[in-house]
Amino acid sequence: MLSLRVLVLECTSMQSFTNTNMYATNFPKKRYKHTLEFLKNHIAPSESILDLGVANPLSEILKADGYQVSNTSGEDLDTNTTALDTDQFEVVTAFEIFEHLLSPFTVLKSIKSKKLVASIPLRLWFSTAYRSKTDPRDRHFHEFESWQFDWLLEKAGWRIIATKKWTNPTKKIGIRPLLRWITPRYYIVYAERI
Repeated sequence: MLSLRVLVLECTSMQSFTNTNMYATNFPKKRYKHTLEFLKNHIAPSESILDLGVANPLSEILKADGYQVSNTSGEDLDTNTTALDTDQFEVVTAFEIFEHLLSPFTVLKSIKSKKLVASIPLRLWFSTAYRSKTDPRDRHFHEFESWQFDWLLEKAGWRIIATKKWTNPTKKIGIRPLLRWITPRYYIVYAERI
């Protein structure tokens, strides 16, 4: 219940994130800032976007910033790719989705849009794969290295145009928190269908 309240609070206060130079301090998560900046560099707000996954704080931020975003409805994309059987969207976005799928290749091959913007959490050599102890749906089947994700995209018929990595530091003390200051955690790719 607490996470639902946090989600509602984040979604209702999205207007404070738009049209400001203070993204670094106003975004609830650092990755939202980096993702929006990357998207602005490669996708025009006039292009229609299908965002894989249910509506979430990031898709609401994109809408508040002028993007035309529709979301999938929460279906299991490993077993049901019918949401991708449309060519009405110019762009598909997939923000931290592919690590949750058993077969990201199948989803990448099923996308009809000509453009793709996808981000993933990178595999960290000093930390095990993420697995929620309370939500069985919130587990990572894959944590890629950037070159592995690039190969997956290329095999699925995508040509990579641009990429970016960033770190995800924490304010904790220890060896792992120190390594998070210098080791990239997130990887984002803009690709076009070959």
